[in-house]
Amino acid sequence: MKTVLLSIAFAIVSSLGFTQEKTGHTIIVTIENVKNDSGKILLGLHDKTTFMKADAVAKGISAIKNGTCTITLENIQPGEYAILALHDENENERMDFEDSGMPAESYGTSNNPRSFGPPIYDDAKFKLGEEDLEISIRL
Repeated sequence: MKTVLLSIAFAIVSSLGFTQEKTGHTIIVTIENVKNDSGKILLGLHDKTTFMKADAVAKGISAIKNGTCTITLENIQPGEYAILALHDENENERMDFEDSGMPAESYGTSNNPRSFGPPIYDDAKFKLGEEDLEISIRL
């Protein structure tokens, strides 16, 4: 009898772990115009305090197929964010630079601004409201 009761209790507790409620929203990011399929795409979702830093609100990584990939970020709270995406061709998990200081690997940001110099948060920022969001970034 104890074994049956313990089995039922275990089944109930186990099933509770699979019925977690969604606590935020989903951002689906499509990366386009990747120059080749070598390496990976590294993606970071940033707020103003983490922009251009190693820390991020959320991170994603994906292989590249036919010059594109899709990364899904889940359970993101409403707020203002910016996305940085990097084509990490040599998979060293960081941006590489030429001797001149110019980036050796392609990168892009949300809103696809084209500017000289490093990315600017105000150019890349967007608002996540009460609905899921789809974003396209060109490298």
